[in-house]
Amino acid sequence: MAGGRPRSFDADAELDRALEVFWRQGYEGTSLTDLTTALGINRPSLYAAFGNKEELFAKVLDRYAAGPGAYAAEALTAPTVAEVVERLVRGAVELTAGPRTPPGCLTVHGVHSCDPGSASARQAAIARRMAAETALRRRFEQAADLPAGCDPATLARLVHTVTDGIAVQAAAGRTREELHEVAALALRTLVRA
Repeated sequence: MAGGRPRSFDADAELDRALEVFWRQGYEGTSLTDLTTALGINRPSLYAAFGNKEELFAKVLDRYAAGPGAYAAEALTAPTVAEVVERLVRGAVELTAGPRTPPGCLTVHGVHSCDPGSASARQAAIARRMAAETALRRRFEQAADLPAGCDPATLARLVHTVTDGIAVQAAAGRTREELHEVAALALRTLVRA
């Protein structure tokens, strides 16, 4: 029986391709055809490898956090509050407006571009975002150098608001240089010693 040679399958490379599609187009803007075209596989192969679109999106969110978004978890290890905040804000600029990434943020797109029929995908993105904010709050709660009178939860929300704003501005076409100027101003006011 002669048959075609099976296509080699690299799940990590396929997830990276799916990540880029979701990142560029958002969850709602990405069709199964977009995904199968980008991955070079048919729908049955996509379902067999990754499950449905929602399950693939959840895997992509994990891949994003461990890959391009890993700077956020790494920032929490910085020795001072100011350094944590700086790494997060500057990292957001590089992630969302850098030369090697699509503009904007995958999780911001995921939260804001889902209709009610995609509520579980939206909730998956929100859950990851809330977990990141909780980790940041906990880091601030443990900080010996948190400015007096600064509430760790409020500061964590403020930092996330700034980084989300950077992502939105990057998606709207602001340049990396413009966003680094915004970051510099934000950093002068976010944490005062």
